[in-house]
Amino acid sequence: MCGLAACLYVAGVDPFSRTWAALRAAVARLCDEDFGRPSGCTGWLVRDLVCHLVVDAQDVLITLATPSDREPTRDALTYWEVSDTPPTGDDPLDALTVRLAAAYEDPGLLKFHLDDVGSAAGRAAALADPAARVGTRNEVLTVGDYLSTYVMEWTLHHLDLIAHLPDAPQPPAEGLSRSRAMLERIAGGPFPASFTDTDALLIGTGRRVPTGAEQAVLGELASRVPLYLG
Repeated sequence: MCGLAACLYVAGVDPFSRTWAALRAAVARLCDEDFGRPSGCTGWLVRDLVCHLVVDAQDVLITLATPSDREPTRDALTYWEVSDTPPTGDDPLDALTVRLAAAYEDPGLLKFHLDDVGSAAGRAAALADPAARVGTRNEVLTVGDYLSTYVMEWTLHHLDLIAHLPDAPQPPAEGLSRSRAMLERIAGGPFPASFTDTDALLIGTGRRVPTGAEQAVLGELASRVPLYLG
């Protein structure tokens, strides 16, 4: 591993902790009515997205408790499965998430579950050795690379959470800039300097259609984005 991917996690778990804490704090601020609003994830309400975050937190806990002695097969960039077609919502896990979210009924219970499991995931990440190796999705990554992928995950889902909540707090600037840098590496080129980090992430992952002016300055990158990361 070299270049950007190598430096994303030199400092340890801090970027993960900051982006995850900010996302959980944004959820904690939501009122009950907000859970019924649409999110930035196609077909998902805010409650569905928050339920997905519970599943994500469980994944972090499971992965950090799954050590491996094999050589890494993926890093912070190659971890992602990249598609040029948007999700349809027909995936069985997506459908399960919607049903599970509806089962909570009281948004306070969903908030509590995210805070409970999410806090545990944050503590586990802080205690983990970035150089250790863990297994997930039949692949092996260092802990540092694995947690770096979640800096992007948390940042994108923070943007999804507040897509229709204009007064909600924004993701941390560090998470936005790191996620943009990762997405540029995955896309194979930089976004125009005129794009904010948020615009680059929303347009680059298909969460927002570029304006005519934005499309014109994308240059060669226009043929490679949006990218749908899974």
